[in-house]
Amino acid sequence: MLNILLSAATVLLAGTAWVGPAHSAELPKGAAHNIVLVHGAFVDQTSWQTVADILSKKGYNVTLVENPLTSLAADVDATKQALAKQDGRTVLVGHSWGGVVITQAGNDPKVSALVYVSAFAPEVGQSLALLAKDGPQTEGVKAIHPDAKGNLYIDPKLFPSAVAADLPPEIAEHLANSQLPLSLAAFEAPVSIAAWRDKPTFYVITTKDKVIAPEVQKLFAARMKAQTTEVAGSHASLVVHAKEVAEVIEKAALAK
Repeated sequence: MLNILLSAATVLLAGTAWVGPAHSAELPKGAAHNIVLVHGAFVDQTSWQTVADILSKKGYNVTLVENPLTSLAADVDATKQALAKQDGRTVLVGHSWGGVVITQAGNDPKVSALVYVSAFAPEVGQSLALLAKDGPQTEGVKAIHPDAKGNLYIDPKLFPSAVAADLPPEIAEHLANSQLPLSLAAFEAPVSIAAWRDKPTFYVITTKDKVIAPEVQKLFAARMKAQTTEVAGSHASLVVHAKEVAEVIEKAALAK
């Protein structure tokens, strides 16, 4: 676990983009070779780095989507551009806001399965704003505020405890102070597609999450009839529990 955290710390502090080619390791027979990872609001694509490293070393072709976070349409377009570059069956994975994006973008014929990690999973006509309004007012939701331009941030003073309580304090504070804003347009945009209706779907529930309440995550998973895995972690479990998250993605790669 310490090695995972140190690896994540190095990447998150560096803030560099990454796309991982598949290594020579042999994948299970019938597995989708491609993994596309979609990040959430307030962070960049390197939040997926530790999971990406694990999967790449096992032979998967891993792509990290760089969401502009300016609108749902822009993030969906960035994801579709990544999907267009894949050769064959692809597992599409979203964390937090990324769940909204993959719900809209996941109807691509290359997508063989969807994985939601501590993620919002809207139905057609639902927006992130609606889901946040109707759900429990968690510590993380209460900490989201607009700036002078209307872009949304999480209060930096509350970010470490609300989002990343199980990350080293210096990393959580760095993330809090280097947030990428989510536009109000993205926050309020409803999805017009619910790709999970037609795809094998998996959900990683984070039982100590203070952004998306665990009971809400369970409701999302139940509505989608997703195969669920629970990890005892915060909203930052894609880093802290990267091994378990990667294992779920590998299961999804075998889904038919």
